[in-house]
Amino acid sequence: MTGFSAARPAPVPVLALGDILLVTLQGDLHDGTAEQLQHDITHRIASSPTRVGGVVIDISGVEIVDSFLGRILAEIAANARLLAARTVLAGMRPAVAITLVELGLTLPGLVTALNAEDALALLGRTSSAAPPSHPEEGA
Repeated sequence: MTGFSAARPAPVPVLALGDILLVTLQGDLHDGTAEQLQHDITHRIASSPTRVGGVVIDISGVEIVDSFLGRILAEIAANARLLAARTVLAGMRPAVAITLVELGLTLPGLVTALNAEDALALLGRTSSAAPPSHPEEGA
């Protein structure tokens, strides 16, 4: 045995930014990877030592969303909502939006934002709210 298993999907990183989880999707997301992501996000929210207030899923690197991925995104939002966290879908390309409408997917429970920065702002986190890194001289 070589120890290599092609059946196991590569995990998608789930980053914590304070009480927000940030997920950035790139390229095609295979069904197994999407299901694993759903499990990972739900587990991170439920097992976090501190309250997770929101989840940002940045899909700006995704060119195609099929009905399965649309359903997984809606289920991630539903799971997060049951665990008292809000979900924002960021960076949807126009072609993806058109495809979702054509498929009849409404993605209940998902709020959308143009980009990850806007998504963080919707969840109450903005980079402009950060204190300045250098105090003013002479103050």
